[in-house]
Amino acid sequence: MTIPAESIEVNALVNVSLKKLWQLWIEERHIEKWNSASDDPHTPKAVNDFSLGGRFLWRMEAKDGSMGFDFSGTYTDIVEYEYIAYTIDDGRDVLVCFNESDGQTKISQFFQPESQNSPELQKMGWQAILDHFKTYTENL
Repeated sequence: MTIPAESIEVNALVNVSLKKLWQLWIEERHIEKWNSASDDPHTPKAVNDFSLGGRFLWRMEAKDGSMGFDFSGTYTDIVEYEYIAYTIDDGRDVLVCFNESDGQTKISQFFQPESQNSPELQKMGWQAILDHFKTYTENL
């Protein structure tokens, strides 16, 4: 496990066991529910071949259809209940680490920034999605 070079980090402490949280993170039907930064955008389609070398594609778009994009890539390393590494199709690397303690799971996500938006804006967006995941999982 290697943290991507020059990465941005976001974190969340989720009040859910790691075993349950893991399934919610990787199952398509759940990805479609939590993968958004706020209430307006959503993920109407998630395809997730969760395996080493497997591909994922999560369609993210505004609910009114005014904009959208595909977030896709390839899984490069997976250690069950510990971490997930993948490369986004634009070549950036991402590492997601999971650590359970006393029934809570800490998620640490490291991602290489893109060049179109400021690092601060990117961090806010990725943190918002992670916070949405936390809210989703804790309310199930």
